[in-house]
Amino acid sequence: MDIRTLQEELVQYSKTIGIDKIGFASPSPFIELKERLVRQQELGYQSGFEEPDLEKRTNPELVLPQAKSIIAIALAYPSKLKNAPRSTKSERRGIFCRASWGQDYHDVLRDRLKKLEAFLLERVPDCRLKSMVDTGELSDRAVAERAGIGWSGKNCAIITPEFGSYVYLGEMITTIPFIPDKPIEDNCGTCTKCIDACPTGALVQGGQLDSNKCIAFITQIKGFIPDQYREKIGNRLYGCDTCQLVCPENKGKDFHFHAEMEPDPEIVKPLLKPLLSISNREFKERFGPISGSWRGKKPIQRNAIIALAHYKDETSIPELTKVLFEDTRPVMRGTAAWAIGKIGTDESQKLLLKAKAREKDEDVLNEIEKGLQLLTKS
Repeated sequence: MDIRTLQEELVQYSKTIGIDKIGFASPSPFIELKERLVRQQELGYQSGFEEPDLEKRTNPELVLPQAKSIIAIALAYPSKLKNAPRSTKSERRGIFCRASWGQDYHDVLRDRLKKLEAFLLERVPDCRLKSMVDTGELSDRAVAERAGIGWSGKNCAIITPEFGSYVYLGEMITTIPFIPDKPIEDNCGTCTKCIDACPTGALVQGGQLDSNKCIAFITQIKGFIPDQYREKIGNRLYGCDTCQLVCPENKGKDFHFHAEMEPDPEIVKPLLKPLLSISNREFKERFGPISGSWRGKKPIQRNAIIALAHYKDETSIPELTKVLFEDTRPVMRGTAAWAIGKIGTDESQKLLLKAKAREKDEDVLNEIEKGLQLLTKS
């Protein structure tokens, strides 16, 4: 079959299986990306979640020998929550970032890529393919940029003309020599709204992110949240949308094309207090299907405690007290101690002093002291 004809048929087929945008790129090494990644490593800006082998991240032929092209796909996801439940004074709620709404996007994109693989293998049985989503060796954004899906914005997200940056990305390396698409011209211009709005200054400059300062990363760590970021987290349970929300290219963008991506309001904007006592089984049943659950319940529970402190929710003191005295995990006890001090009710000092007399863990004792100090300032 003629390559151009096959490519046209593949593009048409992609539309029938729920792929919103598809592009094609050369598999040549990503030289500029490698230089940036080396610089990121030198500066200590990486999160640690990335593929550690820079050669594999930047040379597609090391991932699939004799690679001839890369197919990039994008699926648009919703940006607005229908029938969003209200957060009230006695029933405060947290929020998961938009990229975690609906079914885990890794599963959704892998489903689409598997269908593309089947389509190609039926027509070119001896071709070889390698698909990946997010956790693969290649940089999804670098591939999407080269394939003309969108440009790489100053907020380090791919921005498409059609859907803004509210898109999930995936790619497939193939031994079929498809014709490359042209990259899209950068349209950020002189705009710096995302950089200016970043709560922690994680966007060092346009296109450069210090992952260790990024709230999206910080909400996923398993230990104590560094003091300087606790105020910044607000009611975020997982991820951060600030740099996308302020982007002019995202204004008015809200797409509900895929049933799997429709969020359950009670899951993506859950009540905070019940999260503190949720069992492993219930957490898995309720939150397991969304991507924001991948680190387990501990970071979500810790972030829920920080959110209750953010709201100064006095009604949560009984739940926080239970965590402080009964939870077996030092991070949870310590964060609860800090939160009790932050909320600052009449009984806070008594609770913290009682906990101090019983506690053996040095990290938790340190957090109890922080809580007591907060009380002297209030």
